[in-house]
Amino acid sequence: MIQVKDLKLNDANPRYIRDERFGKLKQSIEQFPKMMNLRPIVVDGNGVVLGGNMRLRALMDLGYKSIPGEWVKKASELTEEEKRRFVIADNTGFGEWDWEILANDWDEVELKEWGLELPNEWAVSADDFGEDFSLPDGDREPFQQMTFTLADEQAEQIKTALADIKKSADFEYMETHGNENSNGNALYLIVQKWAEQKT
Repeated sequence: MIQVKDLKLNDANPRYIRDERFGKLKQSIEQFPKMMNLRPIVVDGNGVVLGGNMRLRALMDLGYKSIPGEWVKKASELTEEEKRRFVIADNTGFGEWDWEILANDWDEVELKEWGLELPNEWAVSADDFGEDFSLPDGDREPFQQMTFTLADEQAEQIKTALADIKKSADFEYMETHGNENSNGNALYLIVQKWAEQKT
């Protein structure tokens, strides 16, 4: 038997299943536990999940403390690049992608090579906005996903700016328009402040 507490969820895994689909996954494990023998959770030498993050979450949610050894396969021989590739290759069929994690932590060229179809808005250039850029006025779709490609220095500066503005009183009391993504709200506030300075 393997202790579930010895397995570590992979926070960098950009794939997730929620709500009804997650309920179905739990139901499937309860009704057909042999599935876990046929599709074991794959972990690296440190017990970090490479494949089966949502299955492990489901087992935790179902209250499992220990599981049969056949439900887990160690892949300690993989290189770091092979581990990253496995995470994507193992997750191409089900669930939903967290585009923010993919945009920040994964290489676009590799993702395409490994068979992941990226949305049209994956790459957004500053030129796409033009001089007439304005903040959303509420008449558009309720939420939009935007992804940017940045140099390391640019990314670090933006991360610092996002962290700084999240500590401000303006962020605490800002109008979020129903958006629960803190980074999106922080970026919106930064752009709003910049726009106010322009006028």
